This record gives sequence, C-alpha cells and structure tokens, in this order.
Amino acid sequence: MKLKTAENNQIFLYACAIVTGGITGVLSTNISSFLNPLISPLIAVLLYVMFAQIPFLKLREVLSDTKYIMALLLGNFILVPGLVWILIILFPQQPAILLGVCLVLLTPCIDYVIPFTKLGQGDEKLVLSSTPLLFIIQILLLPVYLTIFIGPEITEVVSIGPFVEAFLLLIVVPLILAVITQLFARNTNAGKMLLSATEKLPEFLMAAVLFTVVAAQMGKVYNDLNLILSVVPIYILYLMITPFISKIIVSVFNLTPRAGRVLAFSVGTRNSLVVLPLSLALPGEWAVIASAVIVTQTITELIGELFYIKLIPKLIK
Repeated sequence: MKLKTAENNQIFLYACAIVTGGITGVLSTNISSFLNPLISPLIAVLLYVMFAQIPFLKLREVLSDTKYIMALLLGNFILVPGLVWILIILFPQQPAILLGVCLVLLTPCIDYVIPFTKLGQGDEKLVLSSTPLLFIIQILLLPVYLTIFIGPEITEVVSIGPFVEAFLLLIVVPLILAVITQLFARNTNAGKMLLSATEKLPEFLMAAVLFTVVAAQMGKVYNDLNLILSVVPIYILYLMITPFISKIIVSVFNLTPRAGRVLAFSVGTRNSLVVLPLSLALPGEWAVIASAVIVTQTITELIGELFYIKLIPKLIK
C-alpha cells in the first residue's frame, strides 16, 4: 500500500486492525502471552516515527504561544479531571475497574490523536510539538490524581517504577533518537533517506499496534464482559461532552479554528496505548481487569473518532 493510499484510508486500516485483532484474540486464547511483550516496543517505535516528524526547530515558537498552551493545560489537566470525577460518581465502579478508568481518562493521548487531528482539519504539527509537554505533565500529575480519585491506598497497588520506565522507554529514548535522526538528515543523504522513511510508517505501525493490543487483550475483555460493559456509558458520555467543553475553551481563549480543533481532539482523545503497559505491570487480577477496561476505552474511542472528524470541524469553525 502506497503512502498516500495509507493516509487516505487510515480509518479503514485501523478498523481492519481492530476487527482482525478482536477475532484473533477471541479465537486464540493463548496469543496474549506472545503478544503482550510486543506492545511496549511497538509503541516506542511508533512514537519514534511520529516524533521524527516534529519540527523541533519550531518547538520554541509553539511553546511561546502561551494562549494555546494555557488552553491545552486547562482543558486536559483541570476541566477533564473535573468531568471524570463527576462521571465516576454517577457510575461507581469497583477499585480495579475504577483504576483502569482513571488511568486512561486522566491522560491525554500522544499517539493516534495526531493522524485523527489531521483528518479533522486541525494543525497536526501543533499537536506533535506539544506532545512531549503533555506526556511530562501527565506523568507528574497522574499519581496525584489517582490518590485523590481512588484514595491513598492506591499507592500500595501502583508503584512509581513502571511510570518512570514507561517515560524513559516510550518517550525519552524515541525522542532522543528522533532528534538525532533530524540532525543526521541535515548533513547526510543517508539521514535524509531515514527521515523520509519515517514519514511512510506511522499508519502501518499504528495499525500494527492496534492489532497487537486488541488481540492481546480481547480475551480478557470477553471473559469479563459484564464488568467491562459497566464502563462503556462513562466512555460514551466523555466523548459526547468534551467537544463542547473544548468549544467553550476555544471561545474564552480566542484560538484560531485549526488550533481549536487540536485542542478538541487533545481533550477528547485519551492515552490508552501508552498507559496500557502501566496497567499490565499491576499485580494479579488488577492487571487483568484494568487492562481490559483500557482496551474497551480504545475500541469505544476509535469509533467515536469517526464522528469527531466530521463533528469537530463543524463545531469549531
């Protein structure tokens, strides 16, 4: 499949990956033991090729746009936690499920939000450039949020080690490699060829990640279907409410339409693929339930993104 063909058919490609992964996961009960170790490396490679597209020389310019940065931080780290707090009060859950819900809804997406922002007529370079900032802040705040939302006893279940490991392996290493690649590309033909190659990989890698995650976790979702279905209303309401929260923020901060759409996709899209390795590091039954809850959010959200790419450009003109 050629690059333009893949770009123009991303939704179909991702849908096929999810459906195929779901069928594989249900039919092959032992596949999760093989696929689980592949999830983090695949996500790291995906983030590397996405980071390689970040215009690092313009990063200071993006971060100097204080109005956009303030709107992004307000939406993701103040208003979204408030919304999540209301939703978990309306739909109370047992601790393991609640942990999965909080892990995924309190962390803004830094991976497939990028292609969907582009499809939704947002400025994908803007969301790319703010990705490192979003991840650093969510890693710092997530333990605080979990303590507030679930209670101090959560520290006995969730250790800081997996968070630090995920930050180093999934963000720092890919980011450093992406910077080296760009520097290499400035002076050598081999570097230019490598950088050009990274432009052709995101769609295929995203499909591979989605297939691997869904196939590895679908058995858990299927086995705990009654428990998992209890969180679907939370995810649907979240997807329905956040675009209108974003529109209010866009109006208050007077953002441009393309920047406003970036904000809407960032606030509405959650970090399921990156927090999944954190849930898999939880002890025993906590890991099984929390990871199934997170995968359920991924499936629900990707369906919601199909509506987002049509709704958000009309909502934020």
